[in-house]
Amino acid sequence: MAAIFLLEQVINGLLVGGYYLLIALGLSMIFSLGGVVNLAHGAFYALGAYFAVEIAKLAGFGGALIASPVLVGLLGILFERYLLRRFYTADPIVGLLLTFGLSMVVEQLIRMIWGAAPLAASMPPALRGNIVVGEFLYSRYRLIILGVVVAVLAAIWLLLNRTAFGLVVRAGVQKPDMVAALGIRLQPYMTGIVVIGVGLAALAGVLFSPIAGVHPAMGSEIMTAAFVVVVIGGLGSFWGVVLAAVLVGVVRGITIHFFPPAGEASMYVLMILVLLFRPRGLLGERIERFD
Repeated sequence: MAAIFLLEQVINGLLVGGYYLLIALGLSMIFSLGGVVNLAHGAFYALGAYFAVEIAKLAGFGGALIASPVLVGLLGILFERYLLRRFYTADPIVGLLLTFGLSMVVEQLIRMIWGAAPLAASMPPALRGNIVVGEFLYSRYRLIILGVVVAVLAAIWLLLNRTAFGLVVRAGVQKPDMVAALGIRLQPYMTGIVVIGVGLAALAGVLFSPIAGVHPAMGSEIMTAAFVVVVIGGLGSFWGVVLAAVLVGVVRGITIHFFPPAGEASMYVLMILVLLFRPRGLLGERIERFD
């Protein structure tokens, strides 16, 4: 019975890792190509959850799952074009302050529009219930989320590694000067990366809102864990962020099983241990910023 409970905690850890991954992966891609630490990333996650609550009233959970990330992605175009674009070549602290201020503005706008009280976000009835295999029992909805995260991860990998878009993005991360010498403008690609990144954050908001809840401060709360994952994985590394998200989630789950008070602290201990031996993170690469 103890082994079954431990297995459930490990799967819970993978679920939490997938939660962090959807947010951290976009955060890492935006920084890797644009050189901007996007502290407003959590705000797009929160908007995704709030949009989903409203859209679900009209189109159901399935409609919200599609429409909310698309709407947030469109906001990402405006965000990149009119705000983020101005700070690619500026001092990184300026972009950091801008995005931090934007995150605070969005959080207050959420309070003004939807109020300060948490909103109810329910999972669709068809996905409720548990899957039972022998003594193992686990939520059907949580297993479906894991499947969606794996599918999204595969799609992003294919986009970055099997398309012309991904080829330019990866070259732009490593050798932006060489890309410019070939006459390729990275600006449109950066817009695409921002749209994908904030869309992933919004998708996390839709999928996890029935579990994590919907409230105005949800965006700022998730950002700390997302940054921990990015730092552990290493900037510029797709698989580094994936590995870090899985490690953070599983370590957290196992720690909660054996010593619950240290569950949240475990990710920070893991980060310290990784940085002691790998200052660039697990699979971090040297990257350059583009002009």
